[in-house]
Parts: sequence; C-alpha cells; structure tokens
Amino acid sequence: MAEIESFTRPLVRGFLHRPERPDGRGLVVTHGAGGSCGAPLLVAVATAFAAAGVVVLRCDLPFRQRRAQGPPSPAGAAADRAGLEAAVAALSEIAAGAMFIGGQSYGGRQATLLAADKPGIAAGLLLFSYPLHPPGRPDRLRTEHFPRLQVASVFVQGTADPFGNAAELAPMLRLIPAPTRLIAVAGAGHALKRGRFDLAPVVAALAGPV
Repeated sequence: MAEIESFTRPLVRGFLHRPERPDGRGLVVTHGAGGSCGAPLLVAVATAFAAAGVVVLRCDLPFRQRRAQGPPSPAGAAADRAGLEAAVAALSEIAAGAMFIGGQSYGGRQATLLAADKPGIAAGLLLFSYPLHPPGRPDRLRTEHFPRLQVASVFVQGTADPFGNAAELAPMLRLIPAPTRLIAVAGAGHALKRGRFDLAPVVAALAGPV
C-alpha cells in the first residue's frame, strides 16, 4: 500500500502518494472549479496510479489555496497554471522518470493549456471530464490550443456530460497532432459518478499495464 503524506512547497499544497515500489514515473493531478485535491475521484486516481508504481501528487490549485470554496476567476487562470507548473517541478525532484500531468474539468483544462505553452513539461496528459464548452453553449468550444498539444493525451469523458459528452469530444481530438485516446464512461455526467468506470484501463492507457 502506498504511503500518503501532506506536501507543501511554494505555490504547491496537496498530498503525495508514494508507492511501495516506485518506478521513477510521476503524476500531478488536480481538481475542478468546485472541488479540491480531496475530491474522491482524485483520491481514487492517485491510489490506482500509485499501485502501478507511479508517484502521485494530487494538489490544490492556487485559487483553492486562497479560499476553501468558490470557483476560480478567469483573471487567475495564469496563476493556477503557474501553481501547476510548480507542482510538476516539485514532483520532478522526487520522481526522475516520465512525468504526467492532468486533472478534472477546470484542472485538466489548465494542464492542457500549460502543456500547449510548454511542450516539454510532461510525457502525457490525463484529462477527466474535459470542459469542451459551457453547458448549453456548444458553439463556445475550448479547443483553440489543441493544435499546439505535442504530447500524448488520455481523455476520460462521460456520455452524458453537459460540458461536452464523449461523442462531441471525439472529433475535436483530431485537432491534436499527438496521439490521443478517448475512454467513454457510459451514462456518466460531468462528475463521472454514474456509469461503469474502471480506472485500470486509464492507468494502462497513460502509464502502461497496472
């Protein structure tokens, strides 16, 4: 069983999952606009990847470090990406192998934007419930940076997600020049709480066999 410890660095706050047999790889994963690093999905993801030998840091973005509740401000998105970058740098001191980054909804979007701006920051992206568009506004796509993504990406998307379901997201992934994989969760909405959802294929898709 992995050891879990509090982890704090400048711009970084969260929990570190240390596998019994670490293989050198690392994963930084963060939360959505309404959540925190204690979100059950992130805990489950960290547990699954740590079982596969990956050191995992689930962290709070700077907006959540500033206040316990409330959504992020668009004006603070750059600061949130800076916090994510700082988390990657901190974890790189512990895990010297391939580094993966990602998150749920807003956190995942910030990870994609960071990777688009800094292509060498990660070996792979892991995105849960990517917010393709605001609910009811399919014309407002959040894909402008997809052509600049040069890193392999795994998207886990519910088939009933109002922010863009798996069927809507699938053709958009052709904008990404790097390899992509879409794992659809049948019947699940944005929170991925409904439908059959097995993390083993997610771990295998991003980091190799469990």
